[in-house]
Amino acid sequence: SGFEQFGGGFGAQDNKGQDQHAEIAVDLASVYSGDDYSIKLNVPVRQPDGSVDYENKTLKIKIPKGITDGKQIRLAGQGSAGIGGGKNGDLFLKVKIRHDPNIRIEGADVYQTVNIAPWEAALGGKINVSTPAGTLGVTIPKNSKSGSNLRLKGKGIPAKQAGDLYLTLNIVNPDITDSNREAVTKAYEQLKQAFADTSINR
Repeated sequence: SGFEQFGGGFGAQDNKGQDQHAEIAVDLASVYSGDDYSIKLNVPVRQPDGSVDYENKTLKIKIPKGITDGKQIRLAGQGSAGIGGGKNGDLFLKVKIRHDPNIRIEGADVYQTVNIAPWEAALGGKINVSTPAGTLGVTIPKNSKSGSNLRLKGKGIPAKQAGDLYLTLNIVNPDITDSNREAVTKAYEQLKQAFADTSINR
């Protein structure tokens, strides 16, 4: 009987259902905090007569805090049904992180473009920036150039080894409106005179 038990166990293992693979889109904010998601899947289920039918299934999934783009979440036993009492396969969900267009992700590091005014770049000073890690007070160094990065250590994705958050400075000219047109033109004229002896490499 020991041999039969062994044979049964071996057979059941042999008849394990197929593993299934799918993708789950997750917001960047969820990766910072961890979150619960629901996912609807069309899952192949083996019928008693051996044929395969598809059923809609809604699964609740815990998104672990600090998971990075492309990593997989394994849900044991949520794949295809096994044959003749064999175990179900597993479901592997590949994580795709959704984020705003001004954000780029490299592993656990996050790059975010931040618009600053010309006078903020020239004079420096503290600004508040809305980031995936929350609203942060950031000091802009004097004479900052467009495209330069401010590194905020450990403020990237909170993986086992937390990534860094890089704020890429982008100098933009504010909109000119009817109400400020005269004052702005005057300010630019003064700026032009102040830089009269400066040549710009083009």
